[in-house]
Amino acid sequence: MNAPHQTEPRDPSDRPARLAVGVVGAGRVGPALARALQQAGHRPVAVSGVSDASRRRAARMLPDVPLVPAEQVLEHADLVLLTVPDDALPALVEGLAETGAIRPGQLLVHTSGRYGTAVLDPARRAGALPLALHPAMTFTGTEVDVQRLAGCSFGVTAPEELRLAAEALVIEMGGEPEWIAEENRPLYHAALALGANHLVTLVAQAMELLGKAGVEHPDRMLGPLLGAALDNALRSGDSALTGPVARGDAGTVAAHLAELRRHAPAAVPGYLAMARTTADRALSHGLLKAELAEDLLGALAGTETEARLGTETDARPGAGPAPGPRTGPDPDLDPETETDDDTETDPEGDGR
Repeated sequence: MNAPHQTEPRDPSDRPARLAVGVVGAGRVGPALARALQQAGHRPVAVSGVSDASRRRAARMLPDVPLVPAEQVLEHADLVLLTVPDDALPALVEGLAETGAIRPGQLLVHTSGRYGTAVLDPARRAGALPLALHPAMTFTGTEVDVQRLAGCSFGVTAPEELRLAAEALVIEMGGEPEWIAEENRPLYHAALALGANHLVTLVAQAMELLGKAGVEHPDRMLGPLLGAALDNALRSGDSALTGPVARGDAGTVAAHLAELRRHAPAAVPGYLAMARTTADRALSHGLLKAELAEDLLGALAGTETEARLGTETDARPGAGPAPGPRTGPDPDLDPETETDDDTETDPEGDGR
């Protein structure tokens, strides 16, 4: 008996295109998603971009795809990706609906983390099928973004009747759908911004401080440390906390603040905010011993622990003059927790 005929797998570009894809907003996200959909067998047909950078990016990521005004993108596309900044999205949707650019049955997909599908209501009333597909990924505007979509979670919000379509599109782009309720979109997006966007700021600031401390390659020093910290945090949550705050080393924390005020005062508010939050979480999870918390919270509030250290520091040879008496609130203190007595925290406050 002859063996069954084996059909060779076909290249996605050889398959009949299922959807004509258009991109409104050729920033870092739109071209990458269009390329991923192209690899899944869909056909990019039009892209709009305003800035020179957007136009160059579109030409690089989507060669041979025409650059046209936004209204013309909708004329040619079955699936339209609205990949514009969050604050620009409502006006864009309203404008497209008012001009009659939207066709009934057209899939309209936005990639904003903040919004669900309610922002697409003007388009829905015009007959569009609304989807909110937000890739939980940072983008560079290069081909590497398409590769990073493999296994990337997408925050998905869609009407129940479009649930299967939303899931299919995410899976075709290599992602994993995670359903987010309409009312939870702002909280969901805030969590991602806190964990990813603010991380960039923290890392960049840490590299600057290491450079000031004489470290020649701050990135090499931080890379293994940050990788291990992130891995531990994802595995163990708050139990992964280490360092002077978790240990209750008030003197070390006060020394950090003194050095930051001397060499990088702009870093002080961020250090204080993160250290206070870390202390609160370490205390509530039993990682920070209660008997050590008082001095630590005092150091973070600018109390006598820091004052003692400041006096000792100012007494060193070559040190500058000691600061004069305080005549007003410390700008680094939370006014809601400051009291007349520097040695105490406000009992009505949050315990920092």
